[in-house]
Amino acid sequence: MAQRNAIFPANRHALYAEHGYSAAIKSGDLLFVSGQVGSRPDGSPEPDFEAQVRLAFANLEATLKAGGCTLDDIVDVTTFHTDPENQFETIMKVKAEVFPKAPYPNWTAIGVNWLAGFDFEIKVIARVPD
Repeated sequence: MAQRNAIFPANRHALYAEHGYSAAIKSGDLLFVSGQVGSRPDGSPEPDFEAQVRLAFANLEATLKAGGCTLDDIVDVTTFHTDPENQFETIMKVKAEVFPKAPYPNWTAIGVNWLAGFDFEIKVIARVPD
């Protein structure tokens, strides 16, 4: 069995310690990234929804980088939304900027009623390049 190694971005936010989880786990050639939210360094949510989504992607990129990956290495995405119908347009706008061309990663979107004060969360699985 491959060793499980915890990965944290350089400027890790307070939520990891507060809630007791790793930003990502590297196992073999895969990086399993925990749900990233649009949190400020103190762990508080960014209040503007579009800015919160952009910050969640920035936190995701920082975690991927710490694990030796980029957005291009993502193979699977799961996102969580507190109000999917009203948030969809904004999320698709940011998604089109982050993933501008095919091939796109797999993507599953899930509507939820609570994200600990946040409105958007993204978790991914990436293949660590050789």
